[in-house]
Amino acid sequence: MMKFRFRRPGNDPQREKLKLELFAFNKTVEHGFPNQPSSLAYDPKIQLMAIATKTGAVKIYGAPGVEFTGLHKEAATVTQMHFLPGQGRLLSLLDDNSIHLWEIGQKNSYSHLEEVCSLTLPGRPGFDCANSPSITRITVIMLKSCCDMACLGTEGGGVYFLDLPSLQLLDGKTLFQDEVLQSVPDDYKCGKALGPVESLQEHPTDPDKILIGYSRGLVLLWGQATHSVEDLFLGNQQLESISWERSSRTFVSSHSDGGYMVWPVNSARCKTQPLTSSIPYGPFPCKAINKILWRTSETGSPFVIFSGGMPRASYGDRHCITIMQGKLQVTLDFTSRVIDFFTVHDIDPEQEYDNPRALLVLVEEELVAVDLQTPGWPTITSPYLAPLHSSAITCSYHISNIPIKLWERIICAGKQQNPPHSTMEWPINGGKNLAPEPVHKGLLLTGHEDGTVRFWDASSVSLKPLYKLTTANIFQTEADHSESFPQSGEEEWPPFRKVGCFDPYSDDPRLGIQKISLCKYSSQLVVAGTAGQVLVMEFNDERSEQKMSLSSVDLLQDREGFTWKGHDRLTPKGGLVSFAPGFQPRFLVQCIPPAAVTAVTLHTEWQLVAFGTSHGFGVFDYYRQQAVLARCTLHPNDSLAMEGPLSRVKSLKKSLRQSFRRIRKSRVSGKKRLSPSSPASKVQEANAQLAEQAGPREVEVTPVQRRIEPRSADDSLSGVVRCLYFADTFLRDATHHGPTMWAGTNAGSVYAYALEVPSREKWTEKSAEAVLGKEIQLMHRAPVVSIAVLDGRGNPLPEPFEVSRDLAKAPEMQGSHSVLIVSEEQFKVFTLPRVTAKTKFKLTAHEGSRVRKLGLMNFPSIASDDYSENCLVCLTNLGDVHIFTIPGLRPQIRYDCIRKEDISGIASCVFTKTGQGFYLISPSEFERFSLSTRNITEPHCVVGWEGPIDHLNPVTSLCNNLQQRSPKMNQANGTHKLQSKEEYNSLGAADAVLTSHWTQRVT
Repeated sequence: MMKFRFRRPGNDPQREKLKLELFAFNKTVEHGFPNQPSSLAYDPKIQLMAIATKTGAVKIYGAPGVEFTGLHKEAATVTQMHFLPGQGRLLSLLDDNSIHLWEIGQKNSYSHLEEVCSLTLPGRPGFDCANSPSITRITVIMLKSCCDMACLGTEGGGVYFLDLPSLQLLDGKTLFQDEVLQSVPDDYKCGKALGPVESLQEHPTDPDKILIGYSRGLVLLWGQATHSVEDLFLGNQQLESISWERSSRTFVSSHSDGGYMVWPVNSARCKTQPLTSSIPYGPFPCKAINKILWRTSETGSPFVIFSGGMPRASYGDRHCITIMQGKLQVTLDFTSRVIDFFTVHDIDPEQEYDNPRALLVLVEEELVAVDLQTPGWPTITSPYLAPLHSSAITCSYHISNIPIKLWERIICAGKQQNPPHSTMEWPINGGKNLAPEPVHKGLLLTGHEDGTVRFWDASSVSLKPLYKLTTANIFQTEADHSESFPQSGEEEWPPFRKVGCFDPYSDDPRLGIQKISLCKYSSQLVVAGTAGQVLVMEFNDERSEQKMSLSSVDLLQDREGFTWKGHDRLTPKGGLVSFAPGFQPRFLVQCIPPAAVTAVTLHTEWQLVAFGTSHGFGVFDYYRQQAVLARCTLHPNDSLAMEGPLSRVKSLKKSLRQSFRRIRKSRVSGKKRLSPSSPASKVQEANAQLAEQAGPREVEVTPVQRRIEPRSADDSLSGVVRCLYFADTFLRDATHHGPTMWAGTNAGSVYAYALEVPSREKWTEKSAEAVLGKEIQLMHRAPVVSIAVLDGRGNPLPEPFEVSRDLAKAPEMQGSHSVLIVSEEQFKVFTLPRVTAKTKFKLTAHEGSRVRKLGLMNFPSIASDDYSENCLVCLTNLGDVHIFTIPGLRPQIRYDCIRKEDISGIASCVFTKTGQGFYLISPSEFERFSLSTRNITEPHCVVGWEGPIDHLNPVTSLCNNLQQRSPKMNQANGTHKLQSKEEYNSLGAADAVLTSHWTQRVT
């Protein structure tokens, strides 16, 4: 019998097999906008777009759900990217001067992105590259239209030629600057170099000719076949960029003085004057036009699109792109720096006009698309890459399995509140999303610094914005920052139009959203903020006007000796306030003092909302609009709680004194003993027994464990309410269950109140009442981060309305209930109503872990549709995720999820009830992960190549390249084969990279 008693759970092979069927950790997809974008690329043939970042990430996007992510081995900035059109290949340039070739390949029936090979440009012979590394630093890359060669312009003025896809330098074809200078007139040389190569453009109708622009202003037409200069354009302004006109009769150049010039390409060998020259925002000094595009249109004048060029003195700090077509002109005004832009236009060489359909602009904080076909040039709504951080994210909340009726109502309200947008479909639609439609709808809610709550469709790979709730219009706030962005008017010059939704400004920091709670069955929402405001809201499909109802709840309960030194409360607007369709305020509860709300929970069946701050907690009956309970949790020494997060009067001396006091007390805490005569409740005795039973004595603690250190009772901010919870359970006796409310604080205190909630028929006559039923003090005073009641079967209690609407099984009320109390250091399960210790798990015993986030999840088996388990999931301060059974608290599995140094990522993590989670990997991106074998949301997509096989299939392109090198290759029905292994080997060492890759792709 003894061997079975001490056998470890991990030794059960049946259980180990079951764990494999329930749990699996995967990081699945990154939602949001790439942090610190550095370059942009577009493939017009297969309709893919790529965005790269300063950390070396490469992200490719097509139709919604089509996403690929790659990461360079070097964490270097990607300065340029270029698609090999129609081949599913991408060339990237890093700031360490290395070039990398990426390819979209096939793996497990789906496409994925992989790096194929790389190259670092060698130094020029005869030059000391160690002392002059900039000589061969690449400034610009241009791909030939046949995609068999890349031209590399350098800082030293040379142009190198690179074979594709082997990334082999073509010796003997390099064009050095001294060779160009021989064709330049002496009076233009003036003893100066031409500067770095700023731009390379292939001739639209003659691929053997390349337009080369140098920084000093010289532009030349180089004949590759003749290896000679065929035309010279002697510009006298510093060159920024050049762009061909489609017919190749002219090209346009932009310059550092804010102007652009149109040059003729004709028989004259040397030109000193352009056809036209213009400084659009002159005559006063202007900033450089960094990039310019010239696109012809059969409906009228050509489009001229450029970035920069704004008057230095007046608008030098603006980030702008100008669109001009004849007399029509708009200056798109962005709130962050322009990285790059491109147009979606007709690329068929047989067509006479470009006919641009859309302009896509990548700025530092968002992607903006403009419809160029609709009058007024409206913006196009993007199905992905939404800037989550349009205002800084302050909290997150996820709701699974949204009822379809509420889902449709939210979408309808979102469509009504958006300004007029283009009806054009999203122009980037390459690839095919193979993922099935999600069975259940999931909502991710993000609270923001400016007082908004944004609703996102988190059901699939693309995180799509659905609806925005604004709370700032309820309060009187300071002046709106939109004054600095004047709207376009007839008299105004430049004709600014503010575009994009990224707005880093907040009218008032007190508006920031701290906590959110939503009942998906009653469509009621609670939003709580930084100034103690608690808004109870309800969904309304119609526009309404109403006066704000306000009630204040004093959490200090007239306690003497405390003075609030923090920010003032927000003042609601007087009179009638108009509200658009969507969530509209039903009532406003103001906590006194107006400290940030730290916890909130809602029970819509009982019409109650509970809220907590650093001073205490309260319960409010929002049907009868009166307070049910207010309890102060402050310790007499909790002075910092009175200052507030925005107070400027915090004393450094006081903070240091309290820090040293805490250190001193933690050192001597082990020597302190409780007085035997001190009063102790049954709960405290149970805690003490639980802490000592079956536990090793102090001398027996192993090196990997440590004892939990008791915390001082007068620690600063001990009164902070960390969690609130409503439950229908047994609190007074074992035969009568009823509504209860539980609260946990930073000092390890748990308060359990029995609630008297009148029946629905008597709501108008009688308000709810609260009576303190239990008060539990955890022995080590660790902060209580979560409380949950488990029914007789050990399952979490259902949400309000789930049982009454037959959406969940009724909880087991015959067996005894238990309460799970989770502190930062350990998990404890107590029986109810006696509150006797049942089981525990001491998390701090291993590596000093502390609980940071907690969730109760349901894990269905991948092997059986009828089997699932409810588990406790915990994220620690070390970034690892632990899964435990409930109510037994047996550890199941541990995963490394977030780097322990990523404090903001750990703090932002939110769990779903279906075994997934989100955390911020940057201010603008959520990393999504899954802990379940069944519930995984990840990209399942393929990129196909349609059209002529010789041009559009990457395998065929590789084979064609090989066929030129080995004439013995034959072609049959689009499939290429070598006759023997010897022929493959005869291709030579120079083709090693190409051939090794070819053998993986071609039979």
